[in-house]
Amino acid sequence: MKKLFAIVLALTLLATFAATAEVVETGKTKISYSKSQGPYTELFEEAIIPIMEAEGYTFEVLDTSELLLADHALNNGEVDVNVEQHTAYINTYNANNNGDLVGISVIPTVPAALYSVNHASLDEVADGMTVAVPNDASNTARCLMILSKIGWIKFDESVDPSAVTVDDIIENPYNLDFTEQKSLTIPAAIEDYDFVAITGAVVWNAKDLLAEKNAVTLAYEDVLPHLILQVTVKEENANTDWAQAIVAAYHSDAFKAYMAENNDGMWWIPEELQ
Repeated sequence: MKKLFAIVLALTLLATFAATAEVVETGKTKISYSKSQGPYTELFEEAIIPIMEAEGYTFEVLDTSELLLADHALNNGEVDVNVEQHTAYINTYNANNNGDLVGISVIPTVPAALYSVNHASLDEVADGMTVAVPNDASNTARCLMILSKIGWIKFDESVDPSAVTVDDIIENPYNLDFTEQKSLTIPAAIEDYDFVAITGAVVWNAKDLLAEKNAVTLAYEDVLPHLILQVTVKEENANTDWAQAIVAAYHSDAFKAYMAENNDGMWWIPEELQ
């Protein structure tokens, strides 16, 4: 009986701890975030920060030139949060940098897409044409999956779609010639390729350039779960009151109203935020 009581007590304490661990009260009201090029921090600043400021939170920003540096700052504790990456990128960063970053809420996402200034439709694809794709692992896979979706290449069904590479292509009927380069440089070089695949953040930043060059959007990705953008924090902060306040802001009626008024068609909104 004593052993049974001890077990019941232990389970009760464990359940109590789990319940209280859902939100860790810190009293923290000043939140720091990193900002690099892309639409997601803009959305955070324009829609989420005002919601949270009304609740008494204040914010400070660290400008970074690229997401890798933003993640270094987050992983090192220099900032509290960023909102510029999907789960695939988080996992890649953690694996390569001994990181402990986690996504705590999905957020609206701008899909990756296939563009061209040299061809007006997918039907114009021909043998030996050139395609530029990003050179960072998670986004290389993301853009290659667009080409798989439209039937230009094929992967073995056993391959992880979040990690495919050019080397995983088992069928390439048009003998497409792939060039991998830094994402931010692709829009400026779009005329050098028959087609380019660009991720959402790059599309957003280059939308004026793409419009100036009369780029045609030929195909969008299917936004798979591992490609949905995330509110990202260090794992130890996932259940803090301030982190959960950010989550609540993205799920709020005020944010829904903002998106209803300001979505120009570029944003894909996850079902749980609708």
